[in-house]
Amino acid sequence: TTNAKGHGPAWANSLFEDNAEFGLGMAVAVRQRREKLAEQVTALIAVDCATAEIKAAGAKWLEVKDLGDESKPASAALVAAIEEAIKDNCDSDACKLAKAIIADKDMLVKKSQWILGGDGWAYDIGFGGLDHVLASGEDVNVLVFDTEVYSNTGGQSSKSTPTAAIAKFAAAGKRVRKKDLGMIAMSYGYVYVAQVAMGANQNQLIKALLEAERYPGPSLIIAYAPCINHGIRTGMGTTQLQSKLAVEAGYWHLWRYNPTLESDGKNPFTLDSKEPTGDFMAFIGSESRYTALKIQFPEVSEELFNRAKEDAVRRYNNYKSLASK
Repeated sequence: TTNAKGHGPAWANSLFEDNAEFGLGMAVAVRQRREKLAEQVTALIAVDCATAEIKAAGAKWLEVKDLGDESKPASAALVAAIEEAIKDNCDSDACKLAKAIIADKDMLVKKSQWILGGDGWAYDIGFGGLDHVLASGEDVNVLVFDTEVYSNTGGQSSKSTPTAAIAKFAAAGKRVRKKDLGMIAMSYGYVYVAQVAMGANQNQLIKALLEAERYPGPSLIIAYAPCINHGIRTGMGTTQLQSKLAVEAGYWHLWRYNPTLESDGKNPFTLDSKEPTGDFMAFIGSESRYTALKIQFPEVSEELFNRAKEDAVRRYNNYKSLASK
C-alpha cells in the first residue's frame, strides 16, 4: 500500500511469541542507521565548501529529524540541496560524504515503528519480551488487540480473560481477575500508555495514536477488540456498537497516561471514560461467553457475575483516583 510518491507501510513478522523482540530489533537497526546519517550530515555542513543551501537544510534536518511530520519537508529539502550540489559528479571527500547521505536517503524521514499483537501474546506468552522492550526506553510503539482470550489458537483463557467469562481451560468461568497490563506498564513512569475502544470514542483513539507516535520513548496502546469467541448475540457485524456498550456499562475504560505532561506540572493520567451509565449485567448478558455460565453452572454464576462487576467498578474507581491527583 503506497501513496503517489511510493511511500507506505512495510510489514514483517516472525513468530507468535516474539513480536516485541522482533520489532525492537527493527527499531534499533533503524535508529543506528539514522544516527550514522546524523553524523554524516553534521560532518557535511561543517565542510567549508558545502553550499549555503546544504548548510541550512542540514541544520534544519538535524533539528527536526526525530519529529515525524516535520522531518518530511526537512528531508526533502536536504536531498534537493545535496543533489543540486553533486550533479556535476565531483569526487572530493565532501562529495563522497554527500553521496553516502543520498544512498541512505530513505532513512532521513523518521520511521513510525509499531509492534502489533493480541492479548495472548502481550499478557501471557510474550509478556516477558514485551516488558523488556517497554523497559528499554527505545522509541517503539506497541498496539495490543485485546480480545480477552487466545482467539487465534482456539479460544483458550488468557490472563486478559475477565472474571466469570467462559473459555477453554476456564469452562466453569474464570475465577480470578483480569490482569491490568496498562497499570503495569504505567508503573515505569516513562512509558506512554492508553486504553482505547474504536466504537466507543474514535477521537480518543486517534488522539492516543498520535500522542504515542509523537512520544519520544516506548508506548503501549491497548485496544478493546470484540471477537467471535465472545459470542455476541447481535453478531460480529455489531462489534463497534458492542465496544460502545462495553464502555457505557463500565466494562471497559478509556484513559491515557502521557509522561510528558509531568514536566509541565500536569497530571499525566487522563480518564476519558465518563461515569458508567449502562447496565453492566445487561452488557455481559449480551455475550454467550457469560450467559453460558448461567446455563451450565447456575449455582456459581450469580456470584461470579457480581464479582466481575465489582472488579470493573474497582478498576474504574482506581482510574478515577489517579485522574484526580
